Amino acid sequence: MRTALVTGSAGFIGSFVCERLLRDGFRVIGLDAMTDYYEVSLKQRRQARLLQSEHFQAIEDYVETPDLLMEIFAREKPDVVIHLAAQAGVRYSIENPRSYLESNIVGTFELLEAARAHPPEHLLLASTSSAFGANTEMPYRETDKADHQMSFYAATKKATENMSHSYAHLFGLPVTMFRFFTVYGPWGRPDMALFKFTKAILAGDLIDVYNYGDMKRDFTYVEDLVEAIRLLIDTPPVRPINGEAVPEGDSLSPVAPWRVVNIGNSDAVQLTDFIQTIEDATGRKAERNLMPMQAGDVPATWADANLLKSLTGYSPKTGVREGVTKFVEWYREYYGK
Repeated sequence: MRTALVTGSAGFIGSFVCERLLRDGFRVIGLDAMTDYYEVSLKQRRQARLLQSEHFQAIEDYVETPDLLMEIFAREKPDVVIHLAAQAGVRYSIENPRSYLESNIVGTFELLEAARAHPPEHLLLASTSSAFGANTEMPYRETDKADHQMSFYAATKKATENMSHSYAHLFGLPVTMFRFFTVYGPWGRPDMALFKFTKAILAGDLIDVYNYGDMKRDFTYVEDLVEAIRLLIDTPPVRPINGEAVPEGDSLSPVAPWRVVNIGNSDAVQLTDFIQTIEDATGRKAERNLMPMQAGDVPATWADANLLKSLTGYSPKTGVREGVTKFVEWYREYYGK
């Protein structure tokens, strides 16, 4: 039985990844700090679902705790590591940047050091579409320059990409970085637009619509994202040897077994259309509070997911209407609305 270590295991994406790995016969070690960035009860409910499996072990602690990950790696010897633990959110990084420094950068350093000492078969780390920053040429490709991040959150995630590349080069660690594009679905984060909009619409409250609604997002359904991650687990990059070419997309580095992979739906959806879809799913009209763009945000995201398809043969396929409907159904059942 293969062992997977998943950090951020009680988080939105992490809990879905753990469920999928357990179904596929993995033994899963889940590490999560259960922070109060949003309601802890939601994380506890996600974790309770995972603990129904005898092959899931939960560890509650912070990834940045000195030597914690070193001890876990030494004891559990994970075959695969999926690093999803992070302080998320563009706007909160303006209010509390230190939490991003500690969780995202220091936590990733602790992970890389542990992987250096006890190398897994494949190390997979979450980045973000926000890493593309001020780029305006779309759809975003992994080979596009990403030098001008617009928020401290995005800057910390780009820093982890650079950190992981150095470890891949120096120590031969096979590393895949994911750039996620606006992930949504049941059990989602309460700070995300779909959750906030659904909650407000059902309560008859105003929704804040930034940039006066002139925004586009590449919305990616969580189960599609997890399918892509699962396929990439068994597709580690290969180190180029003496500058020789490797199979296309195998590595995006000339000196390391390292790559970045976009995981997105490859469809930029207008925010006003997204809100209309939520209205249709809830059967209620939204009262909109039109506002200017928030600091650190970007007007659009749109993924070129051709690299994902070439590596795995898979492309995310769930449309926004189907995905939003599933979320609203879950929300109503979970909160008794």
